[in-house]
Amino acid sequence: MTDGKRQFTDTLPEYIVVEGPIGVGKTSLAMRLAREFSADTLFEQPKDNPFLEKFYQSREKYALATQLHFLFQRAKQMKTLMQRDLFQSACVGDFLLEKDRLFARLNLDDDELSLYEQIYENLSPELPRPNLVIYLQAPVPVLTKRIKRRGIDAELNIDDDYLQALCAAYTSFFHTYKASPLLVVNAEHINYVDKDEDYQMLLEHILKIKSGRHFFNPLVDS
Repeated sequence: MTDGKRQFTDTLPEYIVVEGPIGVGKTSLAMRLAREFSADTLFEQPKDNPFLEKFYQSREKYALATQLHFLFQRAKQMKTLMQRDLFQSACVGDFLLEKDRLFARLNLDDDELSLYEQIYENLSPELPRPNLVIYLQAPVPVLTKRIKRRGIDAELNIDDDYLQALCAAYTSFFHTYKASPLLVVNAEHINYVDKDEDYQMLLEHILKIKSGRHFFNPLVDS
């Protein structure tokens, strides 16, 4: 059994973020890391966005309202993070505020994006830099299967074309990402929720990273 407090020889980075497209499993990994290391959490709250389900039914009509709600919510959460006592436990999150722009550029038209960018520049706080970012990748058919399996009503209308565009946007974003140490994980064939051996294999990589860009492909590394 691996959950519970780790020994002090195993130290989670002070602030770690798990990122990736819808359905890839970022919150599940973040929750397991936080639980094992008794870390604080900073998770997205999609259920609190009253526009999200409408957005997946009519993206063009509800994109701006959905995006602005997420921006206000995420900016508020980041301010809370900045006010934490640095000597408290580690913190694990499942979003970067910077990725909010990724969704905005994907979903908003030119005029809406111009308005969004003005609000972003005036609203976004000085961002704390994660000590490690874990970027999870998986093909669209895998994402679709996982989305259907978890059965969140608001997500069941997501189509493959949107997921493909979202994956491409994430790939482009992290291709040039240098703000923090980065671990890129092929999450297609790894089950870190139900298989302790998969989780431990990934955790070993996480705890070793101090700087730079790294890649973890379980089919190659296992």
